[in-house]
Amino acid sequence: MIETAPITEKAVIVGLINQDQDERQAKEYLDELEFLADTAGAQVLKKFTQKLDVPNKATFVGPGKLDEINQYIKVVEADTVIFDDELTPTQLRNIERELECKILDRTNLILDIFAKRAQTAHAKTQVELAQYQYLLPRLTRMWTHLERQRGGIGMRGPGETQIETDRRIILDKISRLKTQLVKIDKQKATQRKNRGKMVRVALVGYTNVGKSTIMNMMAKSEVFAENKLFATLDTTVRKVVIENLPFLLADTVGFIRKLPHGLVESFKSTLDEVREADILLHVVDISHPGFEEQIETVDTTLEEIDAGDKPTYYIFNKIDAFTYEEKDEDDLSPRTKDNFSLEEWKSSWMAKSNTPALFISAKDKTNIEEFKEELYEKVKGIHSQRFPYNDFLYNEDWTKGIQE
Repeated sequence: MIETAPITEKAVIVGLINQDQDERQAKEYLDELEFLADTAGAQVLKKFTQKLDVPNKATFVGPGKLDEINQYIKVVEADTVIFDDELTPTQLRNIERELECKILDRTNLILDIFAKRAQTAHAKTQVELAQYQYLLPRLTRMWTHLERQRGGIGMRGPGETQIETDRRIILDKISRLKTQLVKIDKQKATQRKNRGKMVRVALVGYTNVGKSTIMNMMAKSEVFAENKLFATLDTTVRKVVIENLPFLLADTVGFIRKLPHGLVESFKSTLDEVREADILLHVVDISHPGFEEQIETVDTTLEEIDAGDKPTYYIFNKIDAFTYEEKDEDDLSPRTKDNFSLEEWKSSWMAKSNTPALFISAKDKTNIEEFKEELYEKVKGIHSQRFPYNDFLYNEDWTKGIQE
């Protein structure tokens, strides 16, 4: 049998400039949406934006912009139009009727990537639950959509079988999936309990900031890592030993702006490792132009899962990708991030904040020894409180059954 390469879908993406996001933010969000589309397997041909105070209730964008998009996709024969916000069932139906092609929103695209990336039964169950919850209010639209076109981006998982389902069947499946998750959660809770009282450290952060690379470096493991969004869905726990001090290190799913609420709810059990951690290492991609907003997104999500009060330390990663452009003496233009050297970054608000800030490159292993020394001191402090009389006497049974 001859294997053929998957066909790359041609897509255009659409976003708004409004009171919630200015032109700069809209551009950045569309760049991220393009990265999401690329991760899902689509080629983005063009980005459309429109200035609107609020989205059009019927078609998200105005009629004139929708007509402009329609003319373009007919010329380039685009397969898919992706919108950077969650569309209502009415908007989906109206837009699809006008453009006569596959219409996705940001939520559907993220769900598709999660369906593509899910490997374990736990992750697959969580994603499937979120997909059905997204699908339920859009059932009427999906029937006609699937009759015309099936498969491809946005149609993985339950989307492939919805032509034969109705609301009652979906509700039954949602109920069964929730019951299945409860059973899996109990198993996970037992696993965590069996690890004893070892100090737990969790890597958290925006998607694609290098958490899995740090995990591989620290635990000498083979956690999947690549330059794609949501490379990791399942929480991976490994035992790490610095000098003679063992602790548990967890790599968790990355966060993202406008993360679908259904996914947050479905993946709360996966993030139990974060809630039960003694220390959070908040990994930040310092080379990303919008890393401050990414920090805010992660902090907000941590609050949503009741982990906002954990001891947290900023790990600014990817200093190898940071480009320093020295200003000429005659250059009177305002200073930007590109005009800051690494030493100046170390003296900025990040390093002077209440929580320590470290600057590393997990890829090039820059400043890793300093990182390990700081982490060792933090873990040692917690361990000494738990075991004041045998700081460095360890029972080998503690470490049995740790790896998941």
